[in-house]
Amino acid sequence: MSVSPLSRADDIDPDVRSFIERTSADFAALSTVAPPTNITRQREIAEQVRAPWASGGPDMAETRMVQVAPDGVRARIYIPAAGAGKGTLIYLHGGGWTLFSIDTHDRLMREYAERIGCAVVGLDYSLSPEHRFPRALDDVDACIHWLRRNGTVYGLSVDRIAIGGDSAGGNLALSTALRLRDRGENLPAALLLNYAALDTEPRPSYTRYDGEPYMLNIDEMLDFWINYLGKPTIDDPYARPLLADFTGLPPVHLCVAECDILADQNIELADRLKTAGVEVSSVVYRGATHSFLEAVSISECASRAIQDASDWLARFLRA
Repeated sequence: MSVSPLSRADDIDPDVRSFIERTSADFAALSTVAPPTNITRQREIAEQVRAPWASGGPDMAETRMVQVAPDGVRARIYIPAAGAGKGTLIYLHGGGWTLFSIDTHDRLMREYAERIGCAVVGLDYSLSPEHRFPRALDDVDACIHWLRRNGTVYGLSVDRIAIGGDSAGGNLALSTALRLRDRGENLPAALLLNYAALDTEPRPSYTRYDGEPYMLNIDEMLDFWINYLGKPTIDDPYARPLLADFTGLPPVHLCVAECDILADQNIELADRLKTAGVEVSSVVYRGATHSFLEAVSISECASRAIQDASDWLARFLRA
């Protein structure tokens, strides 16, 4: 009798494994009905697969869509029951700069809003390959400028702004801070980086955690980089932030998934941030895979990771 790849991954947390099994089965079923032959269909399937995981969770006092740039870039404002608080988190969803949206990450952003006690602004930044590097970064800039100009109109605090994101969104959050620092502009109060994509060059964790059981594989990551950059790699620290100097950055919290091809990149980043004198909080979540935070409805590990980050961010956004 054959053994499924998932059954061999005995280092994965059982609840996270269930999340992967269910999303994989849903992806296969939807792909059978209408194969993902183009980027539009890939995005449709991704949205449908993630929809159940984006539902439930905290209710918000207010949710509102706004346009943050003249070319139609949108954002969703979340204000929890406790109110907008004394700070605002801009959150950037993952999906390899290619997939996902503020809808797929709706619950995750509501979780942060509720647990931190602050407003969250989820940015629906432009996706690749239609809009390649550095367009998404420019959208983040536009969102920051919009928030500083217009946030008070919506009851938002603009004095303390944090930037966070997962995977590709973590890349954008860190790269945005680097660009702001290099331009001499106001830095965010803090950065939240969830299993961020930081470099095109593989580390040992690429080999250890490649394959179906671990959610993200090497070939997928290469495709995402090509979509974003137009080629497998470029020598630009705003695209590959592990090439950068990290001196002068704001405090950073890293959520690292142990069973993730990107784990070693994130661990390396934590070490280099400390060497550069940056205040760093870094937690490796055992048995967690890429995207595990989206499993918060069933995963204690995901809930704990969200709470850890929320407690940490609250120091900077509720001070």
